[in-house]
Amino acid sequence: MFVPILLAALAAVFAYLIYLVLIAPKFNALQKIAGPPAVGLFKNHLYHVLDPKVSPQVHEFYVQKYGRSIRVQGVGPWDIRLLTLDPVSVAHVLKNSTIYEKPWQSRRLITSLIGCGMLAAEGQVHKRQRRVATPAFSIQNLRGLVPLVFNKGNELKDKWLKMIEASPEPLTIDVCHWVSRATFDVIGLAGFDYSFNAIENESNELFCAYKEMFEVAISQSNPMRTIFRIYMPFISSLLPDETLRTVYRCHKVIHRVAGHLIQEKKAKIEQGLKSGVPYAGKDLLSLLLKSNVATDLPEDQRISDEDILNNINTFMFAGSDTSSLSLTWTLLLLAQNPAMQDRLRAELFSVYSPSSSGTLADLTEDEIHSLHSAISNLPYLHNVVRECIRLIPPVHSSIRVATEDDEIPTSSPVYGRDGRPTEKRSVTVPKGSFVHVAVEGFNLDKSFWGEDAWEFQPDRWDNLPDKASQLPGLFSNTLTFSAGPRSCIGLRFSMIEIKTFLYILLTNCVFKPTEDKIQRANVVLTRPYIAGKFKDGSRCPIIVLPYKRKQVN
Repeated sequence: MFVPILLAALAAVFAYLIYLVLIAPKFNALQKIAGPPAVGLFKNHLYHVLDPKVSPQVHEFYVQKYGRSIRVQGVGPWDIRLLTLDPVSVAHVLKNSTIYEKPWQSRRLITSLIGCGMLAAEGQVHKRQRRVATPAFSIQNLRGLVPLVFNKGNELKDKWLKMIEASPEPLTIDVCHWVSRATFDVIGLAGFDYSFNAIENESNELFCAYKEMFEVAISQSNPMRTIFRIYMPFISSLLPDETLRTVYRCHKVIHRVAGHLIQEKKAKIEQGLKSGVPYAGKDLLSLLLKSNVATDLPEDQRISDEDILNNINTFMFAGSDTSSLSLTWTLLLLAQNPAMQDRLRAELFSVYSPSSSGTLADLTEDEIHSLHSAISNLPYLHNVVRECIRLIPPVHSSIRVATEDDEIPTSSPVYGRDGRPTEKRSVTVPKGSFVHVAVEGFNLDKSFWGEDAWEFQPDRWDNLPDKASQLPGLFSNTLTFSAGPRSCIGLRFSMIEIKTFLYILLTNCVFKPTEDKIQRANVVLTRPYIAGKFKDGSRCPIIVLPYKRKQVN
């Protein structure tokens, strides 16, 4: 009796798989739109659209041949996806975050590393977390973090100058590594009021735990193990590999040390409420905890201590890595364009020039705030920063999944399966379909930005094409910080960090390129690698010299 039932069940499963793999895709509405030819059972188009070494050319070719709404194949013939390079379509997808969510596979992988913070949460959970976190990122609160950013920028500059002085030859510095240490220090103090002291050394146990865990996220691990962790986490946890054991070990340190910090700050906030003298902590953790107990926040809108820790982990991951990569790419681009570097340095010196008897470290807090305001308003610096994050956005692309059938509007005709434009101005997206949002693709689209869109041209921002000025995006019509309800909450903080570090480093150092060819690789974020040395990890060597200003008599 049991055997026939088992055979019948297996036959049903087999029949369903046949339907899922071979039959259902033929009736998918996305099959009606144009796209590159099918590539076989176990091949896909993902490499071409996700690898920054080829993706600009691929995006340009696809738009010319298939229009701005393109059908691509994912991990198998059953995985039919929409790649959209249409501004109206992407605005619709990013605006309607309840219909277009991050895929559960991505969320499970993120959660396994840093918990279910704002990067992984969806729906009401994300709304509650964002509502509690938003006051912490107000202009007034971020202003309180400016002095610590200046202090860390100064510390990094002093470290480099000592290294240069001790070197008999022109010093080549792995800027990617050192800037990452500095931004970790910044986010440690800004996030926890906790000193990693990473610029000086890399021995702090909490710093090491975060660093190891984040390196797991970007390592080229066994893809089969990754699939097991996503689809069969129970089995994966029963048979953990070295990667998973590293994550477990890091989690223990983070929960112990950071968990203690949370309880410590909660006690200080509670004591302040009782005494009538509010706790004055300015770090993001303190501000999150204060916001979470605010009297105007309904009880059902508050978040747990675990959610607080998950979001601090999220700020650590997103805040340290994205800013450090933006700074790294900016310094490399300026090294490759010395005339632009000289021009920017001259502008930076126009707001403040340290005297021989004083340095930035001697400034009072009010003077630092005044200097930061002047730096923030420098036009060429602003152009350089936004040109860099346009040209090399840390997040190469994003993916969403439709939670229901939807009709996505388009700004241009949709091409049919035969490759010809139709009169239809929308794309039918079935429930469960993946939608690729090409962040880099939009930022580099020559139809919007001009024929020089792939070049580093900061002056373009003084005379932006009309088409570019109409693009969606939270920051300067780019998708670098995304758009809509899930746009980057840390935009202002990132700008403080990037502009401050550029000011301090460029007024003290000169950057020149080495003979190494630096390539871009999409490894969670767009990272620099030396051509032919990918296995050595992310590196960006730049020659750093002390800047000697000419004396004017």
